[in-house]
Order: sequence, then structure tokens, then C-alpha cells
Amino acid sequence: MTTATSAFRLGLIAVACLLAGTARAAGTALPAELPPFGQDKPLTVPKISQQTLPNGLQVWVVPRDGIPRVDFVLAVRGAGFGADTPDEPGRAKLLAGLLTAGTAQLSSKQIAEAAQAMGGGVGAGASNDGISVTAYALASHAGDMARLLADVARKPAFPDGEVQLAKTNALQGLKAASTQPGFRAAKALDGAIYGSHAYGRTQETEAAINSLSAESLRAEHVRRFRPDRALLVVTGRITTAQAMKLAREAFGDWKASGDAPAELAAPPARMPVQRLLLERPGSVQATLRLGRPGMAASGSEQVALRLTSTILGTGFSSRINQNLREEKGYTYGARAGAVSSRVGGAITGGADVRNEVTGASITEYINEYRRIGAEPVPEAELAMNKRYMAGSYLVSTQLQGSVARQLAGNWLVGLPADFLGKFVPALQKVTAAEVQAMGKTYFNPDEQSWVVVGDPEKIGEQLKAFGEFKVYKP
Repeated sequence: MTTATSAFRLGLIAVACLLAGTARAAGTALPAELPPFGQDKPLTVPKISQQTLPNGLQVWVVPRDGIPRVDFVLAVRGAGFGADTPDEPGRAKLLAGLLTAGTAQLSSKQIAEAAQAMGGGVGAGASNDGISVTAYALASHAGDMARLLADVARKPAFPDGEVQLAKTNALQGLKAASTQPGFRAAKALDGAIYGSHAYGRTQETEAAINSLSAESLRAEHVRRFRPDRALLVVTGRITTAQAMKLAREAFGDWKASGDAPAELAAPPARMPVQRLLLERPGSVQATLRLGRPGMAASGSEQVALRLTSTILGTGFSSRINQNLREEKGYTYGARAGAVSSRVGGAITGGADVRNEVTGASITEYINEYRRIGAEPVPEAELAMNKRYMAGSYLVSTQLQGSVARQLAGNWLVGLPADFLGKFVPALQKVTAAEVQAMGKTYFNPDEQSWVVVGDPEKIGEQLKAFGEFKVYKP
């Protein structure tokens, strides 16, 4: 059976699991004629050719039959939010956004038009651990796109006009976002989870935006973009030999300049529990967020933690969502789960609820967090969530662009190339006891910090049952 066929089958299983969970939650009996799940079959793992150029650039190639298209991802480790200084939070986001704003040879308009003429596009984005530049084109234009990608990633000009426009847009975006309770809650929770660590400084400030200049961006680009800390992933209708030739031609003469940025230290594994109430007078609902430090992506129990997150609070059929949304009707959606980066991670959760059920919603979160660590997950629930995760994962990696992004993202957080094929087998081996252990370790409600955004006059009395909340005015 081919990978695509197997993935499609597992995708259908994932949908069936979702429907089954919803039906159970609603008290609806499944049709008697619904066939049982068949035996899972082996899945073909794509072959990944790995080479390193003399300048240190790693190149991974995944040839694939299918549509005549080639996808590229250039991931640069240490270029993301983790490299931002305390007085320049969010710099990586602005740096990544301006890579396609112009090079020494091309304007932003010319870059967009060139990509479109190749039947493709170019973009960039930042994460905690790096910046990724993505590109795709028809296979007949793979060489041209590799050269355009190299020009954008290696020789951005940061034109003054484009920088000023980006600053204006960022300031307007920050002004609008700052009025939203979710934005305020997320920023406060990041501080509670990460303290002063760079992972907690992903959002720009007005001062950081105003200090931005073309000159400072050029200096940061030189410091952060280095071939010895970069990976190029190439997927699609292309041979390994062809892809390596393009990589050497476009990136072979790329040289690092100066000393490499220091490797990022790990954030604290534990933080003092905080309870914060951010005032929002007149609010008709309360924004609830909770969290604590989590696990690095390369942790030995990472797969078990992912499964625990899915069961508890990731997806429509999760316990948290079924409880607060489907059974109680407190919210339109509730979630909880783990977020993992290269040197650390976070456990986060939250929901927006009506004022009158603020205390009741916190109680249900506490109950569900405690239950996942106190009781083994029933076998049927464990199996359903494994099928859902496996199917979703394998379907998502069928598009070659998704494969390239998945490989690059895994590499940025410290996972090897073969994790792509090892994830599902590792998932199938996770036991109920391991899930319970993850729940007890990471979802202990007594170790979660709470952030609530709302009107103290309407929710203050309800919060008293959960300890003293430190109040912050807008």
C-alpha cells in the first residue's frame, strides 16, 4: 500500500473518530451497521537524502512523484525570537517579514511578479528557534526559484520605504491587538511561564518598533543568517542529484560573517505560580488562560505528552472542549495542551466564558487537569485519539510543501530527519500509564498560573475561591 493510500485511509479514520466522539458526547448512538476499524497497515516512509555543503549548509532532499512542482524551505536556526534582545522583542517577526521587501537587484513587486511567473511564491516567517523562508514553483522553474530564494534569504536590502511601511503597519497592528483580551492574556501568561527568557518575548512593543531601522535590520540579518546554522529542504518532482546541484549553485558561496550568536539557554523548568486579574471594565465575558513551563521538543517523552494534550484539550473531541462547550455550554471553545520549542516549552490552556460561569469554568479546568493525572485513560478513548492523531499527521504530510515545512520545523527544534517516519510508530506504543504520568507531571492544576481578563465587579467574587489574584489596570 502506498503512503498516500495509507494516509487517506487514516484520514478517514480520523474523521470517523471525531464523529464518534461527538456522537458519544451528544448521547447519540452510532449506527449498528458501522463497520469496525480494520487492522492498521505498514506505512511507507519517504527516503530523505542528507548532505552538507563545505560551508556547513545542510541539504535534505525528498524526491516525490506527483504534480510537477518543487518546494523549498530554508530554515535558519538561532535567527528567531530567541535571538531578540530584551529591549527589541519581536524583532525576528519584522526581520522575517521584510526579507521579501526587496533585494539589491529586485523590488518587492518584482520579487512577487517573478515568483508568480514561475507558478509559485516566496514567503518567510519567524518562530522561537528560527526563521524559515519558503518557496515553490513549477518543476520546470526549479532552478530559477532556487536562485530567487537565495537572493531573498542572503541579500535582502531592507529598503527605507519598505521598513517605514512595516513600522507603520506594526504600530497599527499593535494598537489594535492591545485592545483585545486574548492578546493581553497571552502576553501576561508568557511572562508567568517563561519569566525573562526570550521565549516569552515574541510580541513587539511600541518602543521596539520605533527603534527599527534599515541599518539595524541589515546588521541583524548578517548576525543571524549563517550557512553553518541553516538547512535547505527540497521536495517534489526533482532528483537528488538535480536538487544538490541547485543547492550548490545558489548557496555554495554563502559565507558566515562574524561570530555566531550564542546558543540559547533553557528557560526555567519551574516557575512560581501566579494569579493575575487584568481589568477590563464593562466586559461581558471573562478570558481565562492557564499555564506552566513544559518540555523541550526533543524530550524523550514528547510523543506521550502530545497524546496527553490531544486527549485533554486539543481538538473538538477533547475532554476540556466536550466538558465546557458541549456539556456545560460555557464557551464556544476550550483548549489545553503542550507547546514545545528547542530548549523548552509551555503547557497552556484557556477559554472565553460568560461572566456568570467564570468560577465554574475554572473549577472544570481544575477537575479535568486533575483527572488526567489521577486516572488511566480508558482503552477505547486512548485508541480513538491515537487513530485521530496518526490520521491527521499522515494526511497533513501528504502535500510536499507540508513535508518540507514539517522537516524544517522538526530540525529547528532539534528533531532528526527520521522523526517524520518514527512519530506514528512511537505514538502507537504510548500506554495509558504514560499518559497518566504526563498528566500528573505537566497538568497538575496546583502548578498552573492563572491569568483572567475581565470586569472585577462582575467576576471578582467568583475568583476568591481560587486564591488571591493580583489586579492590574488597563
